Amino acid sequence: MPKAVRYHANSVVYFKGDMNDRVYILKSGKVSLNYNDIETGQEIHDIINTGEFFGVKSALGRYPREETAVVLSDAAMVIFSVPEFEQLVLKNTRIIMKMLKVFSNQLRRMHKQVRNLISEGKDGLEPEEGLFRIGQYYLNSQKYHQALYAFRRYITYYPSGKYASEATTHMEQAEKALQGGGAPASMSGMAAGGGSTPQSATQREELSDTAKSYYNAVSLFSQDNFQAALEEFKKLVQANNSEEYVAKSQFEIGRCYLGLTQYDKCIEHYTQMIKHYPRHPDLRDALLYVGNCHEKMGNTGKANGFYKKVLSMSSENEVIYRKAKRALRELEVSK
Repeated sequence: MPKAVRYHANSVVYFKGDMNDRVYILKSGKVSLNYNDIETGQEIHDIINTGEFFGVKSALGRYPREETAVVLSDAAMVIFSVPEFEQLVLKNTRIIMKMLKVFSNQLRRMHKQVRNLISEGKDGLEPEEGLFRIGQYYLNSQKYHQALYAFRRYITYYPSGKYASEATTHMEQAEKALQGGGAPASMSGMAAGGGSTPQSATQREELSDTAKSYYNAVSLFSQDNFQAALEEFKKLVQANNSEEYVAKSQFEIGRCYLGLTQYDKCIEHYTQMIKHYPRHPDLRDALLYVGNCHEKMGNTGKANGFYKKVLSMSSENEVIYRKAKRALRELEVSK
């Protein structure tokens, strides 16, 4: 049974590096998650709000804690084992939404770190190599969620880059590690609106086959074999074995149409995708590609509108912002 526990101020719930299969919900008080920034080495303090989870990723993934949880003021919390936590999630969709909010914040933090490393460079690395090395760092550190995110960003921004083949292979490795580590069907799948129940061994195998097909299609795309990649992504959508990979494949289908210079189909496809997935993680990229298509077709007014939309949704030090800004400048020059 879940346990209600009280902690006094200045006590420690767990230390970085601890192996602990417990998940915590803060009921009252204040807790700080302390960790070192990967860019500067500076200690960062993330404050946990009442009602939020913490310790989820390492408990589900069965890897050492990445941060130290310190109690700032007298706090009450409920502690769950992994099976108890899974049962709680299954019975309460509001809990899922709270959990996704926490994961979203953590992912946004990681994205900011990756973005800064790309924009500033590190040890003289070019942005392309820098992003690839970030993925390698996370993979070697067994931080598979972060590695998967970084490598996927690499494939999105550098589909024909010099590390595209390796990035695709590393994505498969990270995916397999996440599945083999006993984590439930990835939380990103639930974020896309998909499965919310723990998977059986048979279902995990099915997802593994789906992942393999997806990364094979990504590999074809990175080789500029857009038609073959398009066919593979469409098969994944039609099979509908995983909502997560359906959402990912929907985005890649649009890129295939763009690569094939089928601009009308690209615009139509992304328009439908955005209606179905209004919070798709690659929404801004899709809007940028729609703008590219309109520009190629001579619809400069519409292209201008889409580029400005991307700018309004982004911050100035993001890669996507710089891409949209450059596209706008080139559009002005071509007039």
